[in-house]
This record gives sequence, structure tokens and C-alpha cells, in this order.
Amino acid sequence: IKLAFLRGRYNWARRYFAQHPDHLALCWQGLTGTRRAFMEGARDAGAARLFAELAPLPGFKSLDPEGVNAEGSVPQDVAFYEYIAADPDLLATLKGQFTARTSRRADVGQSGKQTTDSPYIFVPLQVPDDSQMVLFAGWVGSMEGFINALTNAAQSLPDGWHLRLKEHPSSKIKLTPQINAAILAGARMELDNTTDSFAQIRASRGVLTCNSSMGLQAMFFDVPVITTGRCFYALPGLTRHAGDAVSLRKALEHADQLRFDPDSRARFLTWLAKDYYIAETEGGFDQEAIDRRIAEARACSGNQLSSAK
Repeated sequence: IKLAFLRGRYNWARRYFAQHPDHLALCWQGLTGTRRAFMEGARDAGAARLFAELAPLPGFKSLDPEGVNAEGSVPQDVAFYEYIAADPDLLATLKGQFTARTSRRADVGQSGKQTTDSPYIFVPLQVPDDSQMVLFAGWVGSMEGFINALTNAAQSLPDGWHLRLKEHPSSKIKLTPQINAAILAGARMELDNTTDSFAQIRASRGVLTCNSSMGLQAMFFDVPVITTGRCFYALPGLTRHAGDAVSLRKALEHADQLRFDPDSRARFLTWLAKDYYIAETEGGFDQEAIDRRIAEARACSGNQLSSAK
């Protein structure tokens, strides 16, 4: 029944945009389900499309003609950012605006208490059934697989170091049993579900994530970032990407030597804030930026249609 419904949504969208070629398809996220079917039908009809999503920067939204997250149009060639002029004042302002997400769980909080003095890598866990994990988890496969990978790789950390995990404050799926079982079995991990997430980033020696937006946000706090999954910010100089279990183990083995290029990060983050994301102003979202993105979407749809022909 569900397949028939998705097929119907696709056929309706394709028919509609074939009959209204000047119309634009707009969708929130559009990665799964009926919204994915709607956007696929619009694409196959040659329509311009825009995918909207929350941005990881405060006061911004994402509006992209190609998709969101790992499927967006953020350039993956680091050479693209070489001529971007970094804006340290803007980045400092954005850094001061980050606040931890309000928790929906009684056992996950955002208090401001101090973290341990022991050196650690902070691991902000993601929602297990979120599209980021379902579609872009890469070699770890799932949140369960990610925690298993952490359990094994943590044994390679320098003496006295540990991984410090925190569950996602919006997740309805509790990972506490799996994490506690790993800790009881001797894994060099600790679970801290109470300390403010950004306080944990500030006190950390680095952040390890599959593809969470907190990996990008951690760049504002000048800490190294390790990624394991597909994410648009996993670029050379910005993060260290661990594309398999061996790479992750080596990264943690030399956790005290993790490095990044601060200039490359500053240029990349400046471009995101000034050119890619849509800023919210006193009168609403930046209309000129929205108009530019609509023009890009129409140009993109024209190129796709030409290629198809």
C-alpha cells in the first residue's frame, strides 16, 4: 500500500510539473518518503527544485537546488575556498550565539557544570533513525555500529585519554544500555548526558562524529574534528576523515597529534555564512539571497533537462 502511495505521489508531481513548467518545487528536506517521491517527480519533469532545511548556524536556513546535508551543492574541492576572504568578526559573533539544544528527555540535560580534567575526545551522538544516520552513516552502518566502532577504536587512545559520549537530547531511542555495557566491559569511554554540549566541546581535545552538525559547529571552537560518515564539511584541512575501522583506530592512537588548518576553516565557515546559507533578518529571511537561489535552481533544472535530452 505504501509503495502504491509513493508511486502515486511521484506520478502526480511529474504530471503537475510537466503541465506547469514555470513552477518551482519546494520541499523541506526531501530525503525520504512522500517528499522524496514529490521531488523525484519534479526533477524528472524538468522542474526547478529547492530543498529547505535547518542550518547548523544560528539564524540561518539552508535552501539548496541539489539537496540537503551530504547531497547538497557545497563544493567538495578545497581549492574553491582558497580565494574566499575570511571574516573573523563574523565567525566570532556566530560562535557567541551557539546554545545547546533543549532536551526532550529527562535523562539528558544541558547543565553548565565543569567536565573532567582528564583529556578526552567528545562524541555527540545522533538520533539513530534520523536520515543522517539512515542514509549517510557510511561504513559504520548505523548508530549501533558507530558505538561498536568507538568501543574498539577507543582502546588505541593515548594513556589517560577517553571518549566522552553524550546522547542526542531529542532522541526517543535510548543508547544508554549499549554504552553502559561497553563501559562495563572495559571500553575507554564515559557517558555524560548532563553537561552542556558546548561546554564539553570547549573542554575537549577534539570532536568525533559520524556526520553530526556539531562537527561543523566544533570548528568555531578551534578543536580538531574526526568524521566517519558522509558529510559536506569532511574536507582536507578542516577535519580528519576516518573512512574505515583502521583509519579510526589510527586517528585515535595519535589523538594528541590531531591538527587542522585554521585559515582553511575560517574561509570555509565564512563562505557558508555569507554565500551559502540564507540569513534571517529583522524583516524575515534575506529575500535577495532567496531570489538568487531560485535563479540557481532554474539554471540547474535547465542543465539537467539538456543533459537528459
